[in-house]
Amino acid sequence: VRVYMRYLRQKVEPDPSHPRYLHTERHLGYTFNPRGT
Repeated sequence: VRVYMRYLRQKVEPDPSHPRYLHTERHLGYTFNPRGT
């Protein structure tokens, strides 16, 4: 799953190394914030 999230971040995020839209929540999973805040 981590590999696919990395690929998705490369397509969605302006700067994949500092994600604004796709966040990793430890022990929970991933969250998507469409506002980018």
